[in-house]
Amino acid sequence: MRILITGGAGYIGSVLVPALLERGHAVTVLDTFARGTTELAACCQWETFEPVRGDARDTRLLDALVPKADVVIPLAALVGAPLCKEDPIAAISLNQDAVIAAVERLSPAQRILYPTTNSGYGVGAEGIACTEETPLNPISLYGTTKMAAENAVLERGGISLRLATVFGMSPRMRLDLLVNDFTWRAVTDRAVVIFEGHFKRNYIHVRDVVKGFEHALTNYETMRANAFNLGLSSANLSKLELCAKIAEQVPGFTYLEAPIGEDPDKRNYIVSNEKLERTGWAPDWSIERGIAELIRGYRTLRNSRYANV
Repeated sequence: MRILITGGAGYIGSVLVPALLERGHAVTVLDTFARGTTELAACCQWETFEPVRGDARDTRLLDALVPKADVVIPLAALVGAPLCKEDPIAAISLNQDAVIAAVERLSPAQRILYPTTNSGYGVGAEGIACTEETPLNPISLYGTTKMAAENAVLERGGISLRLATVFGMSPRMRLDLLVNDFTWRAVTDRAVVIFEGHFKRNYIHVRDVVKGFEHALTNYETMRANAFNLGLSSANLSKLELCAKIAEQVPGFTYLEAPIGEDPDKRNYIVSNEKLERTGWAPDWSIERGIAELIRGYRTLRNSRYANV
């Protein structure tokens, strides 16, 4: 298939794009490539890879690129509550309006797969897993914009994948994601202070996210017009439980819960992924396997741009 991916040079895209090319798809990536780095350099070996430098909000580019695609995957976004709070205009225009603009340009024969966030559940009831039927209650601009875009995709008959908190190594690495962050602190600092350690979230490896997209492409007709939670059913973990798993692989890692203070991110919920699992999807990466991968990966990274040594 001919697949258009906006924001394809990001954390998920830099894993997804080569996987789709290896499976014989033709992939066009619309991205600003603002970092000027080489996340997709290896993809240039495929003649079926077409990078386009531009902004996903540019309707002229959408007019030119969307009609040529069999499938559109809008990855371009400001990801995370802190970043959206810092630039709310960009958050609304990119996370919401750009996706709606792409949807409006689709013909009935075209498909759209949309990755949103399960943070739209906000604060769940204790001990009760959020399903796709659970009312959405986003508590940040990030969650609000992603839910609005999801509504447009579902009304068009597309598929929405509500991603758990993603972790794992990627060519365009992110250290701010919770598993990645805590493992980095364990490896480099051997310690972390936790606020509100009982808060729970669900997690998913970036390569299992890619597997979810591939599964949705293969099963599009039976899955269309539906939202699916995409996460590890074995990993509905509190921050303290996550740190305990990291400590099993990082000797000397100390984690303490602060007796005062609070986490500005108030998300606290567990998630059921049964609906997607019933379609035949299953994860390959456990949380333990992902932590081991991160530990290996962090031996290759330095995050000391402003350090003296």
